[in-house]
Amino acid sequence: MAEAAYNIPVFRQRTAEETEEYQRVATNVGKGLAVIQEELHRMRMATKAQVDSLAIQREVQDMMPKRLDLLDEFPRMPDFLVALRPHTVWEKTPVKLFCTVQGNPRPIVKWYKEGVPVDPLSAPGKYKIENKYGVHSLIINWLLMMFHFLFPSWAVPHLTEIHPSKLEVSLLDRFSVTFGVEGSSISLVCTMVVVPNLPNVPPLAQWYRDDKLLKPSKLVEMSVSGSAARLTLPYLAKDDEGLYTLRIFTKDGTAEHSAYLFVSDAAPSAAGAPGAPMSVKAYDINSDYVLVAWKPPNTVNEAPITGYFVDRCEVGSDSWIQCNDAPVKVCKYPVHGLSLGRSYHFRVRAVNSAGISRASRKSDKVTAIDAAESERLQGKEEGKYKTLNVIKDDELEGYVTIPGEPTEVHASEIFKSYVVLSWKPPCPRGRAPLWYIIEKCLAGTGAWQRINTAVKLHSPRYPVFDLQDGQKYQFRVYSVNMYGSSEASAPSEPIQKVDQDGVPSAPGHVVATRNTKSSVFVQWEPPKNPKNLMGYYIDGRVVGSKEWFACNHKPFKHTRFVVHGLIPGETYVFRVQAANVFGLSEESQESSPIAVEPALATPSAPYGIAMLSSDGSSITLAWKSPKHCGGSKVNAYYIDKRDADTLVWKEVNLTGVTERVCTVGDLKEGTFYEFMVQAANLAGVGLPSAPSAPMKCEAWTMEEPGPAYDLSFSEVRSHSLVILWKAPVYTGASAVTGYFVDMAKKGSSEFVTLNQEAVRHRYLQVADLEEGETYVFRVRAVNANGIGKPSQLSDPVCAKALPGNSKSTLINTDSCAGFTYILKTFLNPNFCWLFFSSRLTFTNPDKDDLGKYSVVVTDTDGVSSSYTLTEDGMLFVPLKHALNYEILEKGHVRFWLQAVKLSPSVSYRFIVNDKEVTSGEVMIHDVATGIIQMTVDHFTRANEGTYTVQINDGKAKTQSSLVLVGDVFKAALKEAEFQRKEHIRKQGPHFSEYLYFTVTEDCTVMLTCKVANVKKETTLHWYKEEDEIVPETPPSVMSGACAIPIPLFSRKDQGIFKAVLGDDRGKDTSLSLTGLICCMLGASASDLVLQCTPEGIRLQCYMNYYTEEMKTVWKHKESKIASSEKMRIGGTAEMAWMQICDPSDKEKGHYSIEISDGVKTHVRTFDLSGQGKNKEQVIVEFTHFYLCSLYRGRVVGGLPDVVTIMEEKSLSLTCTVWGEPTPEVTWFKNEQEVASTEHTRVTFDGGKFASLVINKVTPEDSGKYSINVRNKYGGEFVEITVSVYRHGEQIPEPKLGHPKTATPHLGGK
Repeated sequence: MAEAAYNIPVFRQRTAEETEEYQRVATNVGKGLAVIQEELHRMRMATKAQVDSLAIQREVQDMMPKRLDLLDEFPRMPDFLVALRPHTVWEKTPVKLFCTVQGNPRPIVKWYKEGVPVDPLSAPGKYKIENKYGVHSLIINWLLMMFHFLFPSWAVPHLTEIHPSKLEVSLLDRFSVTFGVEGSSISLVCTMVVVPNLPNVPPLAQWYRDDKLLKPSKLVEMSVSGSAARLTLPYLAKDDEGLYTLRIFTKDGTAEHSAYLFVSDAAPSAAGAPGAPMSVKAYDINSDYVLVAWKPPNTVNEAPITGYFVDRCEVGSDSWIQCNDAPVKVCKYPVHGLSLGRSYHFRVRAVNSAGISRASRKSDKVTAIDAAESERLQGKEEGKYKTLNVIKDDELEGYVTIPGEPTEVHASEIFKSYVVLSWKPPCPRGRAPLWYIIEKCLAGTGAWQRINTAVKLHSPRYPVFDLQDGQKYQFRVYSVNMYGSSEASAPSEPIQKVDQDGVPSAPGHVVATRNTKSSVFVQWEPPKNPKNLMGYYIDGRVVGSKEWFACNHKPFKHTRFVVHGLIPGETYVFRVQAANVFGLSEESQESSPIAVEPALATPSAPYGIAMLSSDGSSITLAWKSPKHCGGSKVNAYYIDKRDADTLVWKEVNLTGVTERVCTVGDLKEGTFYEFMVQAANLAGVGLPSAPSAPMKCEAWTMEEPGPAYDLSFSEVRSHSLVILWKAPVYTGASAVTGYFVDMAKKGSSEFVTLNQEAVRHRYLQVADLEEGETYVFRVRAVNANGIGKPSQLSDPVCAKALPGNSKSTLINTDSCAGFTYILKTFLNPNFCWLFFSSRLTFTNPDKDDLGKYSVVVTDTDGVSSSYTLTEDGMLFVPLKHALNYEILEKGHVRFWLQAVKLSPSVSYRFIVNDKEVTSGEVMIHDVATGIIQMTVDHFTRANEGTYTVQINDGKAKTQSSLVLVGDVFKAALKEAEFQRKEHIRKQGPHFSEYLYFTVTEDCTVMLTCKVANVKKETTLHWYKEEDEIVPETPPSVMSGACAIPIPLFSRKDQGIFKAVLGDDRGKDTSLSLTGLICCMLGASASDLVLQCTPEGIRLQCYMNYYTEEMKTVWKHKESKIASSEKMRIGGTAEMAWMQICDPSDKEKGHYSIEISDGVKTHVRTFDLSGQGKNKEQVIVEFTHFYLCSLYRGRVVGGLPDVVTIMEEKSLSLTCTVWGEPTPEVTWFKNEQEVASTEHTRVTFDGGKFASLVINKVTPEDSGKYSINVRNKYGGEFVEITVSVYRHGEQIPEPKLGHPKTATPHLGGK
């Protein structure tokens, strides 16, 4: 049976919607399968990684115990644990860079700066490299740029030989600030200790001047050994001035020391000549040209420098040749005409009106060579053995013989006296020696002229001197050799000979501050226009002196300087000048005066904290003063406390305590505490003391006294001293009755009691000490119950007299009823001050004052002295008043003193300027009063000096002195001469009271004087500015008082008034200046008041008397007001006013008037804003003004301005008026009220119509008529002009009148 054929089924056809749905489902299924496959792959890989990690961990755990000891041998690459970080620091301040590195083998760290290894020896003192415990550091001093480093991983072999920088060096005696003079020699020496001290390996020492390394030469000699480093300058010059630094390389880095060397000018060659210039150097060196520059010297008291001479000398010769014929005014000079290949030295001399200075130090050797010669050399290797042949560019130019033209012609230096031309050499140069020819012409003319006809110029530089001021020039250059000349170069730009800059401006504010006992720190502001500043010169002057001195002799580059070598205690002022190539600037303003004293510093730490008592809740402490007070008195102490078991300190007192004893409260009983103390002065709070020993807070109940404290010493000598102390705070059960003092040698614990019986006073003189031995002491207090606790041990004291001599003397002088005990202490003969003195004066002494007196000088090494006052020393004459003087009536001078008591046998003598007065003067005494006096009848300038009275009264004696010199003498002489002249003046008619003035209420000035010793013939005349004034009533001199009135005084009356009184016996004159009288007028000004007017607002200020000559200023909101149509300013005799017309909101605000009298300004104010203190007055005035403007009386209409009428006719003036209430009406003719008569009838009908009728007018009726309409709110004033003419006369032209509005007045006023 045949197989049935397969029939392809017929697929159902999908619709478009079904196809789209199928595609959507198929896409989503595909995406889901892809996501499932990715997730399965991720899980498979994560599982594999986890299994591998567990396997590695098990393997590592198994291997760690076996290979732990071998880990250190595994090589590891270098790595940074702590890397470098960026730093931002101030310029010239040190910085430290740190990093931590690991690696195996141990890596060697190398530091690099911009790819170059950092070598500490290449810049001594600037770099320091350290490696401590794996921390690598680079210390950079005077930082100027940023640094970075690289880090390799290979080993570097270590040095095995001993290098000088591996030695340990400690500096001992160091050189100090040194002063030298030009031409002398000086040595700077610094001693040291070197470990190990190897003779063949001295320390590596380097010397610097102003941070520039010095090298040995004829002018600088250096030596170093194991004991000292020495720098010798055999021929000093001002070039050598500066800061010298010695740096010695040690195992731990560098040891260094710096000090300044000052070099002053040698004696000038001529009196008043300037000092020598300095720092002479040569620049821009060419084959026949060089530019010499130098620094100007300081001129303090010398005349200004007018110029400089430059000299040259060939090396090997002593012959100096002057290079310039006329002095050059700037510190630069181009020297030309040098010989190629020869070497030269240069020097400079300064010139002023007094002469020429000494020559400067000669410059370094300079060889005249072509600066471009080396640039034209080339090397070429030839032959089998690579021989180097040197050839010139000329040989590569082929067969070119004539040179090319120069290029870039310009002026490299332009000054008032010369111009330096520069250009580039030609290319090609030609095959022969080359020289140049220069031409010039006035700019724009084209008339070229050769300027170096006699000079064969080989250098591309040439100075041109003979140029006219104010003219502009152009230059061009030719290149010439034996084959010919080149074309001319391109002309230069127009060049004019001028000063480019000039001297700098003066430095700014100069401030001087304390530094040390012989130096001052000076700083200043730089000049606003520095103009290529070279440095500064600082000058000083003692206050009171006119002579300035130079503080430095070489320009100093910074704006701060320490002036050394000053006198301690003296007062100075300083000034500064800036210097550049053109010279010195103007002097700055002087600094404020400053006394030379050490700078203030904080005090050192107190020490010796001791416990004086305790009550269970508080502890009383005492401590010793700081050993160094810092130059200012210690004015406060601050205490901190802490529990002995903790580390946290707590403040005890926020306010400083002034005594060195303090009770600390709020403590816990049974707890141990530690204490710490800080001292403070004007400079601040100093360092804290070391913590005290732990102190237990428990109540003291023992019956014996507590410890004494504050042990100190005075009068320390070779075999004796005096010890002092203070009484204990805790006295025990009874009062303290005495003290025992124990002594032991330093370091020994065996104390010896010095006194067998307790001493009651709190000091003890200790004798029989061994000279040079050091001792310590302690004190124990005693009461009735026994001996108390010993004090804290004293500071060690050496039995050795202090250097110098101290003595005290008893002087019975310059004391009132007593005597004076003076300590004179000689300190150091090397200083210009030798001693100071202190005095103790006894008034009314008695036997209780007998005994031993001691004095101690604080802030020294124990300077002290003593004096024993005995009964014999008290035999003196007590004084009630010391010697004094008195000016008597006739100009006589009386010198007197008063003793408490004098006997009849007393003797005395007056001594003036060390000469006894024996005759010529009146000397008397009065035993009853104890007065001794001498009268000088004619006191003159010859009487200036010292006056002394020596008195002997039995065995007792005394003396008293009076110093009458200087300003005191001048005042006494002036008073004596005045009294002498007054006595002569009063012999004739004179003024007993000189002219004075008073001002009355009506502003009349009364000039008044009083006279004496007059008679009938005596006359009195008045003058103003030498013009006589004749009063209406002659003055009556016999009444004793005369006066002249000046009514309504004004500025025109100001001046000098004089009264002259005289008769046949003489005359007297009195003057008076009346320029200040208006001050009384200004002081009378009332407060400003407000007045409303029809035009606006008026502010008024009432015064007793006002004129427009008085200086008055009106202001609105602090702005001055000028008189205008809007703001009118004026016044009357009673007031000043300001009218504000048509006021608006702009005129609101604060108003004031200022009345000035030349000495004082009187101000009156008014607030017109409506918000201030004048608010109520403003409201009242404006309310009343509003009512007045509505209800005041006024003329509504009907009146003409001018009326012209013929005689014999009747005139009727009628108008309508209005006001509420009904106003009053008044008519006036020529300001006189018109009454109603038959000829003139006045009517007012119905309170509305006002009329004035004149029957049969006559010419006499002509005039100005007016009507005044007024009620309580104000009124109006209207004028009419009436003209009456006769028959046959021409009608006159009308003359208009001027209506006036009456000012409203306040109702009810």
